[in-house]
Amino acid sequence: MTETPARPGAFDALHPPQRELVDDCVHCGFCLPTCPTYDLWGEEMDSPRGRIYLMKEGLEGEPMTDTMVGHFDACLGCMACVSACPSGVQYGTLITETRAQVERNHQRGRWERLLRTAIFTLFPYPRRLKAMRGPLALYQRLGIGKLLKRSGLLAKLPDGLQVMESLAPPISRAPKLGNRIPARGKRRATVGMITGCVQSAFFPDVNAATARILSAEGCDVIIPPAQGCCGALSEHSGREPEAVKFARQLLDTFEESGVDYVVINSAGCGSTLKEYPRLLQDDSEYAERAERFSARVRDISELLAELGPVAERHPLPVQIAYHDACHLAHGQGIRSQPRELLRAIPGLELKEINRGELCCGSAGVYNLLQPEAARELGDRKAENVLAAGAKLLVTANPGCSMQIRTALERRSERLAMAHTVQVLDASIRGQGVETLLRD
Repeated sequence: MTETPARPGAFDALHPPQRELVDDCVHCGFCLPTCPTYDLWGEEMDSPRGRIYLMKEGLEGEPMTDTMVGHFDACLGCMACVSACPSGVQYGTLITETRAQVERNHQRGRWERLLRTAIFTLFPYPRRLKAMRGPLALYQRLGIGKLLKRSGLLAKLPDGLQVMESLAPPISRAPKLGNRIPARGKRRATVGMITGCVQSAFFPDVNAATARILSAEGCDVIIPPAQGCCGALSEHSGREPEAVKFARQLLDTFEESGVDYVVINSAGCGSTLKEYPRLLQDDSEYAERAERFSARVRDISELLAELGPVAERHPLPVQIAYHDACHLAHGQGIRSQPRELLRAIPGLELKEINRGELCCGSAGVYNLLQPEAARELGDRKAENVLAAGAKLLVTANPGCSMQIRTALERRSERLAMAHTVQVLDASIRGQGVETLLRD
């Protein structure tokens, strides 16, 4: 990757936003209708081309100000603009490089530093998240959250903590996964499975369904027990050294696994796993390993479509609305595969969501750091989801599930939700549709 020469201004010499990528933007405006923050506020500097203009200003000598950083922070990193851009502007790379610069060169306020420290002390660590399951289950069982709301105490907490409380999903018994699940029938591939952080702690049923599907489709499934965070949350937030550390550890974990593919069922994580070559480009020990690893990474829907089905699908007579997770549709370009897999289930009817390209407001930890914007985007998404008239909402990212469920609850609405793999698993196992419609 070419480095822009150091010059006075907002950025240091370590991978600033690349001038040649900045210059690819011709400011045509095709990105504007797809940008969530421009859709919210109609502010040019909160559009992709506006932020690229600020990057150019920083490269040409403008200092990094609070205002400039505010516009960069307001970006969800959803990359809907990348899908819409006719010039092929690599906005995802530009905003990632810019955020790393912000984290190194900008002094945030005391409260924001504390909030970010709390978030990144907890969320990228699966064991710490799993340790919360017991207390959180008790909190939910005793109805403490409802008592706090009625008393008004919850409303007195900082916005970020209120959002954390509202996003917590219902805690149920976690199924146990072994380290190896053999293929059923003829073995077609050996697959390493990444279990994730939030996914493994709060959505363990999704991982169990993923393993069962892979086995049913003729894959030996290898689940290394010591795996940690992939670095996605850190990388998306500009915490590059932390993301590099997590990436190295994950590469070490899978180095000797001997798998044909590495599968992920969380859209944001998958996007980062495929970006490891860029993240580790300066690391002489890991750069080539990152290239080999990322070439084997597949989203679960991507791999299932690639292999083709062998397991029988049983009918599921249900109308579903499919929500495109941003880092799956825009970040990885995976749109048709999950739809094809779902439509192949007898009796299932898939409904599209109006303005489905707009982010729901989750975006990693965006809803914790930018709660007001995330809330409004979540409310808009919830309205469009309900308008689809489906009985079940299906998506492929844990953050999206939590964000949309919370937005629906604000409207006193309830809708059953499932991951794509849970729907496929129910069909393959011949379970009734009622197992998916339990809320």
